[in-house]
Amino acid sequence: AYRTYDFDVTEFLKPGKINVLAVETFAPTEKDLGINWVDWNPSPPDKDMGLTGAVDLHSTGPVTLRSPLAVTHFLDQTLDTADLTVYAELHNASEHAVKGLVSGTAAGIRFEQPVELAPREDREIIFTPEQFPQLQIHNPKPWWPRQMGEPHLERLTLSFSVKGQTTDEQSVDFGFREITSELTAGGSRLFRVNGKPLLIRGAGWSHDMLLRADDKRLRDQFHLVSDLNLNTIRLEGKLETDEFFHLADQQGILVMLGWCCCDHWEHWKEWTPEDLTIATASLRAQMLRLRPHASLLVWLNGSDNPPPADVESAYLKVESETHWPNPVLSSATAAPTTVTGASGVKMTGPYDYVAPSYWYVDRQHGGAYGFNTETSPGPTIPSLASRQKFLPDPEAWPPSAAWSYHYGGGEFVNLKVFDAAMEAIYVKPRSAAEYERRSQTMEYDSERAMFEAYSKNKYASTGVIQWMLNNAWPSMIWHLYDYYLDAGAGYFATKKACEPLHIQYSYDDNSIVVVNSTTQSADKLHASVSVYNLAWKELYKSDATLGSGADSAQRVFIVPDSIYQDADRVFFIDLTLSDASGRVLSRNFYWVPGTLTTLGWEKTDTPV
Repeated sequence: AYRTYDFDVTEFLKPGKINVLAVETFAPTEKDLGINWVDWNPSPPDKDMGLTGAVDLHSTGPVTLRSPLAVTHFLDQTLDTADLTVYAELHNASEHAVKGLVSGTAAGIRFEQPVELAPREDREIIFTPEQFPQLQIHNPKPWWPRQMGEPHLERLTLSFSVKGQTTDEQSVDFGFREITSELTAGGSRLFRVNGKPLLIRGAGWSHDMLLRADDKRLRDQFHLVSDLNLNTIRLEGKLETDEFFHLADQQGILVMLGWCCCDHWEHWKEWTPEDLTIATASLRAQMLRLRPHASLLVWLNGSDNPPPADVESAYLKVESETHWPNPVLSSATAAPTTVTGASGVKMTGPYDYVAPSYWYVDRQHGGAYGFNTETSPGPTIPSLASRQKFLPDPEAWPPSAAWSYHYGGGEFVNLKVFDAAMEAIYVKPRSAAEYERRSQTMEYDSERAMFEAYSKNKYASTGVIQWMLNNAWPSMIWHLYDYYLDAGAGYFATKKACEPLHIQYSYDDNSIVVVNSTTQSADKLHASVSVYNLAWKELYKSDATLGSGADSAQRVFIVPDSIYQDADRVFFIDLTLSDASGRVLSRNFYWVPGTLTTLGWEKTDTPV
């Protein structure tokens, strides 16, 4: 399912006549390395049988050039000088030797070298800065992810020619950027872009359930991701179209990608030798297809589980041979392997509703420490306008069986945890309208707290991926915007929490923190906090002038504990961050319980 194929059909073509290509396809079985769906949505009846990519006919000379790649290495932290190494794959389709010239330009810099290929030979061509000094480039303009700078792209063009006649040419966009990762002193995976640390704040992507490609819908979704202030999208198995990666490159959205969980891709004990052959061939095809993109953050060789040593070693060999220029992790979980050791990430959930304070006070599971590759506060009830599009009874109360069909799978077939929390925090709803309104309130409160807690704790926390960003079909769980691209409360909570300059409240220590997510410092800021009771009596007020360092989290105030000794059950906290001219940069408002939720850690059974 993940292979790309390049067939020489010269001998089969009939010039001047209608030519037909016939492709026989089969629905994948549970024993195939296919494209699968887990508990996000049902599997389509045809199991997504058929071709998912374009089929194109190209005319070339006897030698083809494929998979051009430009890899950047900055000599030091000034980013003033970059070594560029260029790769490409050559294939001589003819029955005789061919002498020719590989020539190219990268960011306007020219280079070339002569090549002789034997009949039917495949060969990798490499241009290094040691051999071609012009590829040590001075004062390059770097590519940056969102909130770090401009996602500047350059152009790489390579061609093969014989006696001045071009046989094939390929062009790709690339960026002067270098992505690395390391383990922090606390054992967490920290990513750096061009040497600078970055807190990963992203969400999990799902392709359409029928694998339909719609470029306009895709562009609309990237607009939403940018508006959300997220810097990363995670793909699990659904490796998307070329246009997806072009948009990510252009908009500075990092992409975390790898194989899927919960099917034959992770049933290694059942694998035959042929399965390993198919898996490594699939990996090679995707490495060659994807590797030029500036947006790629990391590849995961497993998802819910790391592969066994023989499979992981085979994968790493392919990644080395194809010069994958980015970090590789064994899986999305904390399980170490004998081949690569600790992953530095965790996949502990939660995937269901938790109180906002959870993200701050938890130190054992999904709280704001380390790198959590998938987690969320769970259910996300779509608006009535959206429910009317996919439910026969969008205002049914209590919800009908038609509603439950759009919950998740496995233990997420009902919303009992969420519903019980709603009744305990507020009151049992009496209509679908009340249910939707309260669910949006709960979603906003907890979604905002999740991202804010991770921001406050950087770089003890190094990354968080909201599960999920979108849905493959209309769903009541796991999204920041729904199947119809309608933005609910979780959308606006995330947008608020991830804004470039941000002021926020901390549930664990009553502190008010200013978070700067940019690479520039900000001076002469004005922060203010006001606390009110239910009667809107002001209980506390404070102001401060401050400077916020680049990529920082700075405590500005601590609301006194004595405030919470008031008899009121709920307090309102109003926060404002302004610049020297009085322009509001960030405004945040909280309703906070006088007593935080008590969490029963001994009863925690985290789903994975």
